[in-house]
Amino acid sequence: MVRLQDDFYDAINGEWAVTAVIPEDKARTGSFVDLADEIEDLFLKQTDQWLAGDDLPADAVLQEFVAFHRLAADYEQRDADGVAPVLPLLEEYKSLSYEDYRQRVAEFELAGTPNFFPFGVAPDFMNARINVLWADAPGTILPDTSYYADDHPQKEELLALWRSSMEDLLAKFPFSEEEVVDLLDKRLELDRRIASVVLSQEESSEYAKLYHPYQWENFKKLVPGLPLGAIFQDILGQEPDQVIVPEERFWQASELFYSEEAWPYLKATLILGVIGQADAYLTDEIRVLSGAYSRALSGTPLPMNAKKAAYYLAQGPFSQALGLWYAEHYFSPEAKADVEAKIERMIAVYKNRLESNDWLSPETRDKAIVKLNSIRPYIGYPEELPDRYYQKKVDPALSLFENAQALGRLEIAHAWSKWNQEVDDKEWGMPAHMVNAYYNPQKNLIVFPAAILQAPFYSLEASSSANYGGIGAVIAHEISHAFDTNGASFDENGSLNNWWTQADYDSFQEKTQKVVDLFEGQDSYGAKVNGKLTVSENVADLGGLSAALEAAKQDPDYSATAFFENHALIWRMKGREEFMQMMAAVDVHAPAKLRVNLQLPNFEDFHQTFQVTEADGMWRQPEDRIEIW
Repeated sequence: MVRLQDDFYDAINGEWAVTAVIPEDKARTGSFVDLADEIEDLFLKQTDQWLAGDDLPADAVLQEFVAFHRLAADYEQRDADGVAPVLPLLEEYKSLSYEDYRQRVAEFELAGTPNFFPFGVAPDFMNARINVLWADAPGTILPDTSYYADDHPQKEELLALWRSSMEDLLAKFPFSEEEVVDLLDKRLELDRRIASVVLSQEESSEYAKLYHPYQWENFKKLVPGLPLGAIFQDILGQEPDQVIVPEERFWQASELFYSEEAWPYLKATLILGVIGQADAYLTDEIRVLSGAYSRALSGTPLPMNAKKAAYYLAQGPFSQALGLWYAEHYFSPEAKADVEAKIERMIAVYKNRLESNDWLSPETRDKAIVKLNSIRPYIGYPEELPDRYYQKKVDPALSLFENAQALGRLEIAHAWSKWNQEVDDKEWGMPAHMVNAYYNPQKNLIVFPAAILQAPFYSLEASSSANYGGIGAVIAHEISHAFDTNGASFDENGSLNNWWTQADYDSFQEKTQKVVDLFEGQDSYGAKVNGKLTVSENVADLGGLSAALEAAKQDPDYSATAFFENHALIWRMKGREEFMQMMAAVDVHAPAKLRVNLQLPNFEDFHQTFQVTEADGMWRQPEDRIEIW
């Protein structure tokens, strides 16, 4: 039996891990996944009733969801239609010349069809109240650019796996064997070019380093292969004054992608993009084949069954409406009020800790408190649905794919309509039935959907200390993101602004480097953790635990045992080896076990509560314990 003092995570979760079964259509299981599975089951049962015509929702938006779900669940019709719904689009792309593409990029973008045009609208880092144009970059076939190194042990194996899965998929479409070989050869060549210039996950995890504003006229000179002025006249009605370019290397090498020389490779990519856009909406056989590569990457043995797949496909365009329905039926006003009180307490704890901070100058400390006081918490569910949801209509006379395209066009039009407009703080980035939470550095707000506000994270029936070890640490984690290695670069308004003295920031970097060093090279299922990639989340974990622990101590029934044990419980997780190795390369979060075992020894309360000594595996010398916030 594992002792708490030697391996706290395994002592709490080890017995569970022995018997826990990862669902065959998933890459992992654990506290987050268990809750998500419960919500999935709830919605599958509820939508069964709706599909049968029983207890239909009165809400007009949900009625459109049911109509779309009926199309998604009608596999008999989908199988009868075969690939016919996508053939007109496929033929259109097969006939394109480079000049056709250049002239029709805006049309493709607004229609939501493949376009290899990675632009979008998001808040300006320097003025977070206004949405501006950003020039991003396409993704790679492999999970990260690090996989393309010549010595990466999985590079050739995974590329071959991708190719074979695509051959199986493309066999269901009207391509000759020669066409398939040619398409895949050219797609792989473009992918090689992309991988040579785009940012790695580690590089893109440092937000402040992504901000490269270009005057529009100067940016256009980087991309002579596209008529960018005319394209944005069609999309925005005018040309922008500037564009933010996080992916400078990609655009500086634009001739590798936008030129007559590159056109054969780009055209193949666009044609395969049509397949990739449609495959989930066609036959069930095609749906299953289309997921083979991603299942192989994560080690997942089986595809999601047809019933689940239809539900998830249908809920995508209607997620916020389903979230509001969930919150109305499964989230109590009492829980909302209690969580709001906990947030107030932890913000007060943070304020007190900042006021008594001994390593910040008064100047920096005061600005940190201003930022803290400006954080806005969103709890449970949004106040209203976005207006565009009421425009979402489903036409039963059209195919599932055609309806999906129509719904997608609404979202695309909305996304572009935000350009040069004030940022909307009311809209949530997650629906209320998602088991997750987030901090938005550019809006300086924290969001906790209703789905995560339940056991083991939170319960009105649980002890205060258990709740603080669970949802309290999660809440304080999100607050801490305002002061992590990314959040520290943004001010109280969400704008990129250096509010630190140089000496204070140097001290901060020294402390965060200790967090990098603590996690760097740690083993996870045979892979090595990247301390730099995960530092922002690890700093937030550290600050979150510290603030939640202090908040828990304010209650008369405080129990350090309940606090620490429930904290270990919420990070319970069991994953497939392939998935966990991939996460070590791409995920900004450290593996769950390390989030417990490497963080708790930073606290004297932990050592005292469980009588951890120098002879124990969880011991850490006092001088090696890290405290930032």
